Amino acid sequence: MANSTSGESVSERIVRVLEAFDVDRTALTTTEIGRRARLPSSTAHRLVGELIQTGLLERTAGGRVQLGLHLWEIAQRGSRALRLRQIALPYMERVQARLGEHTQLGVLERDEVLFLERLSHPQAVSNVTRVAGRLPLHASSSGLVLLAFGDEELQRRTLEAPLASYTPDTVTDPDALRALLARIRREGFVVAEGFVEPVSRGIAVPIRDARDRVIAALSVVVPRADPSAGPLEEVRAAGAAISRRVREGADPFASR
Repeated sequence: MANSTSGESVSERIVRVLEAFDVDRTALTTTEIGRRARLPSSTAHRLVGELIQTGLLERTAGGRVQLGLHLWEIAQRGSRALRLRQIALPYMERVQARLGEHTQLGVLERDEVLFLERLSHPQAVSNVTRVAGRLPLHASSSGLVLLAFGDEELQRRTLEAPLASYTPDTVTDPDALRALLARIRREGFVVAEGFVEPVSRGIAVPIRDARDRVIAALSVVVPRADPSAGPLEEVRAAGAAISRRVREGADPFASR
């Protein structure tokens, strides 16, 4: 698409407009969109107007702007994320029903874990994860699984970057993180004690495709004070079942 005077393409600016929204800011003014997208006011108003006309954005009753249903509709068509979620959901529902806590499905996206689904109970333990939300790889149980089975370049980038601390238990020392990743590869799971929330324990296992590649992570978040053996058994059984379904021909990441 045509470039602006800054050398940036129209498509790049549109992406920045859409990325101005997040789970905490679902409705914004055009001025707020321009500021968060780092766009001149005139450019922001023009792009927002065009995106509203196409249905990718829409105005609320109060005059603010939010992501449009047409954008959601397009994203659902043939989405790999949607297919993976459909495969995993029956097994996730079983785990959540048995544990009564949080059950989550995450994938690697731009060096972070992106959560495709989360099932919870109103009285479940504290958990910051949200559907379509992200967490750093080193701080979450799902992220640690994806990082442990990721390629060397992903691990190098993560280990060389500053490792943010969420609690005193978050692993932020590169050598300690390397040792933890090696243990995850040996054992095939991770139990993360209070890495994101002090009162919570994350337990995660890999989801594998027909070529034995790790394409996702299945996790549960349970009270840290509770025993981990039962939840670990549940999530390992569900992860194995989802991997079998993927290998039987339901692989959402296979070429089509």
